[in-house]
Amino acid sequence: MADSRVLPLQTNLHADPHAERSLSASERYARQTLFAGIRRDGQERITRGRVLIVGCGALGTVLANNLARAGVGHLRIADRDYVEGNNLQRQVLFDEEDVRRGMPKAIAAAQTLSRVNSLITVEPLMTDVTADNIEALLDGMDLVLDGTDNFETRYLLNDACLRASVPWIYSGVIAGYGVTMNVLPRDTACLRCVFPERPLPGTTPTCDTAGVLNGIVGAIAGIASTEALKLLVGSDKLARGMTWVDLWENTFERIELPRQEDCPACGRGEYDYLDATIDESGVSLCGRNAVQVRPPRGTVGTLDLDALAERLRAIGEVASNGFLLRLRVDNYDVTLFPDARAIIKGTDDPAVARSVYAKYVGM
Repeated sequence: MADSRVLPLQTNLHADPHAERSLSASERYARQTLFAGIRRDGQERITRGRVLIVGCGALGTVLANNLARAGVGHLRIADRDYVEGNNLQRQVLFDEEDVRRGMPKAIAAAQTLSRVNSLITVEPLMTDVTADNIEALLDGMDLVLDGTDNFETRYLLNDACLRASVPWIYSGVIAGYGVTMNVLPRDTACLRCVFPERPLPGTTPTCDTAGVLNGIVGAIAGIASTEALKLLVGSDKLARGMTWVDLWENTFERIELPRQEDCPACGRGEYDYLDATIDESGVSLCGRNAVQVRPPRGTVGTLDLDALAERLRAIGEVASNGFLLRLRVDNYDVTLFPDARAIIKGTDDPAVARSVYAKYVGM
């Protein structure tokens, strides 16, 4: 579906079709097929379903866990990051061993899910979702679920899904509250109908400044994953509008949001984020004193991490687990991925991060 530049690492984790099964599908999904809204026909549609989950953090792990256990036949999980200790409080597919090994989130999630359900295919992609690869990521998908932590990617998803006529479900959590909203192209309101412009950096709270309760993650992901099942089975019970839940204040609201005919995206067909030519080769990661650096556009291929590790050992402390490489040098922690992306800890200045990248990796 795409070359190695667009999808730098693809690892399909699924069962050998000739292997002996310990659980049959009828046994595994028995309680789900008893439900009047699904039954056996609905389960068959779920089994044929193909879902892209963008971001495998708090929401993404719970969404993936729910859909894997429900039997969605193909889950494609795209995430740019690796597992850290502060993830374990709410990111349900990871454990302390993943932290110790510095595992990429997409790979660690897929390994866990392959043990949860051997009847499905999980496709982990260690990649940043950008305007360059989003359309390839959408290829063949029935639905997209938002597990991201930033509005830039959400607006990009909105544009790409509208253009491709693929439904997606927006979700977000912070502190003790969260929201979720179905976006059905040219039917319901889209993200830009509700938020015409992206909020300015620093004007909205983040989990690094306001914290986040694991309970609200489960609540919002539970709603979103159930909406996903409704969509896959063709139910007419889909929620229209935005659902707002605050577990700490005990509030639950459904906000009706009519589609705006003059919306830049779904009304006028202006896909500003998908068609953007802005260079975002260095992006500060909010609250982490870290910057993600991407290689220049047009870069093709994957890094030979073993060869790079040998070269870098002369200048700093190097560790590699086969999925990523870590370099500690000059008070910076540099984590390199096979697609030549890097997360550089020790600065929140993109210019400094790009300089560190150029010095030790090359541009």
